[in-house]
Amino acid sequence: MTQNSPLTLSEAQQSQADAELFDLLRIPSVSADPAHAGDMRRAADFLQAKLTSLGFNAQVEPTAGHPVVYAEHLQAGGAPTVLIYGHYDVQPEAPLEEWLTPPFEPTVREGRVYARGSTDDKGQAYAHIRGVELLLQEGALPVNVKFLLEGEEEVGSKNLEPYLREHADQLACDVIVISDGSRFGPETPTVTYGLRGLSYVEVHVQGAGRDLHSGSYGGAAPNPINALAEIISKLKDGQGRITIPGFYDGIDEITDEEKAMWADLPHSDAEFAGSIQAPGLPGEQGYTTLERLWARPTLDVNGIWGGYQGEGSKTVIPAKAGAKISMRLVPGQDPDNVTRLIQAYVPTLAPQGVTVEVRALHGGQPVKIDLDNPYVRAAGQALGRVHGKAPAFTRGGGSIPIVAAFREILKAPVVLVDFGLNEDAPHSPNESFALKDYHNGILTSAYLLQELAQVK
Repeated sequence: MTQNSPLTLSEAQQSQADAELFDLLRIPSVSADPAHAGDMRRAADFLQAKLTSLGFNAQVEPTAGHPVVYAEHLQAGGAPTVLIYGHYDVQPEAPLEEWLTPPFEPTVREGRVYARGSTDDKGQAYAHIRGVELLLQEGALPVNVKFLLEGEEEVGSKNLEPYLREHADQLACDVIVISDGSRFGPETPTVTYGLRGLSYVEVHVQGAGRDLHSGSYGGAAPNPINALAEIISKLKDGQGRITIPGFYDGIDEITDEEKAMWADLPHSDAEFAGSIQAPGLPGEQGYTTLERLWARPTLDVNGIWGGYQGEGSKTVIPAKAGAKISMRLVPGQDPDNVTRLIQAYVPTLAPQGVTVEVRALHGGQPVKIDLDNPYVRAAGQALGRVHGKAPAFTRGGGSIPIVAAFREILKAPVVLVDFGLNEDAPHSPNESFALKDYHNGILTSAYLLQELAQVK
């Protein structure tokens, strides 16, 4: 096989790739739930066994939390070394009642496999494993390949950075490849060159020392739910701007080149709203939808609680209430600093009679990658070989907190090549992954390794 020889997946190869992915999807590797600790190990063992079967030196290695799978195939003397990162842990399946089929029993409907983790990130990570296998079936790998597959991405990757620092020499590489997001659209191959960062906090509001009868105390006692609603309502102004003092200080503005590049993409606000069954697209005024999604910071309430939640009525003033709040950050913002800013600001919004605490949960640095990077160009060439067209270059609205740590610790560039779509519903009920996208991901991975072998 020569560098420019076309690669194909036979029906038999597709069926085998599907069956192996489905076996992995059946393992409920929910990192947030301690009850699934055994399942986490099963998923890690599954990946280690598969990579070993391909001739990799593969190990399941412990961390202070869930283990990582590290594997290496270093037989391409003088060629670049590529580190492929992914994660085998998945989000909790709740709300279970909204799934049309069991979340951990892969079900194919209209060319899509429905299962938790199908697109985020088991399907995309496994496409790389099968891409390596495809090249090995054709001959030899054109580059040295290392895999690092972790089990805590969905809970903040808090133990991966110490692992990186401890194993930096072992993980040394020329480039890091990650597929853990969504491309622009079904017909648009995409190279992602930026990710937003994250600051995630909980707001806890305390009123009286116990729940109170709303008749006996209503009108005099503080109500933490009312107070929480008042606080949340003041975190943004009427223009959709976040009111935290200092929040926007130092952020990188969107360049004219980016604005022009994104304006040329086949985007429709009406179609985007329809895709999520929303009657409108509120947000920060003065920016397009794509600009707000990719290059502007956000603040969203992700969960809220307090008071009586059962059937019927219970006339109670709760003693406490709370909310989970995430802030997506852009280059120029630091998650630790933003967390300190909201911790200082929210208590100033509290009405009389309540106390407020803002607890930091986790965060991650924003990332922006130079489009002139030769590895990024190699990714574009690989996508072109699969799709027959040049890719779009976009930023991602989500966060992969460990990317910044990769760049800092391993001193290697990162290439983000996403195979999924937002319509795959990652983190939501009925998460899915189009089998066509999975198969194209396998081909893209194989072509990408060929293209990376040519980078000087």
